[in-house]
Amino acid sequence: MNIPGLDYNTQREKLILPQYGREIQNMVDHAVGLPTKEERQRCAETIISIMDRMNAQNRGNVDHMEKLWDHLALMANFKLDIDYPCDVSQALKIAAKPEPMPYPMSNIPVRHYGKLLFEAFEELKAMEPGDRRDAFVRSVANQMKRSLMQWGHGTSVDEKIASDLARFTDGKIQLDLDTFKFEKINVREFVQPRNKKKK
Repeated sequence: MNIPGLDYNTQREKLILPQYGREIQNMVDHAVGLPTKEERQRCAETIISIMDRMNAQNRGNVDHMEKLWDHLALMANFKLDIDYPCDVSQALKIAAKPEPMPYPMSNIPVRHYGKLLFEAFEELKAMEPGDRRDAFVRSVANQMKRSLMQWGHGTSVDEKIASDLARFTDGKIQLDLDTFKFEKINVREFVQPRNKKKK
């Protein structure tokens, strides 16, 4: 449907800095088109004062005003010919999107234990028997139980944990289930709430 005088944001030019809204962008566009430098300067300073009021919570920051002038330069596509009170040449760095972070794709045999537990298994393989290793084994075994409960829908088997721990440490760690005591874990924390059926 095409109604004269009515337009939608999807039909308008994309905003450079959407946080300021279309009205501020229109003011900046107006300032760029003013004929004299004095008029442009006065208009730019007025726009900055409005932007400052919009960002009053940032006034305590050291570089607050410099950022506003950088934003003005960006919104004007660096076409606003005025005497900037600070250097705005680095303003493009603000608009630059950061490089996407690579997602670590580790090849782990059992996903529900996660990468950190497999790092722990490797560390256990290299540790000498003693109190330090025993404490670490307790910590790892209890975390394995939590992981199984979380990803196994609230159920875990102590024998499976002992078997996995032996398997992933190449037999170095043998958990004696007759003497080993797992920490008490609240099963309710791991049970997913079911949606109640509407009557």
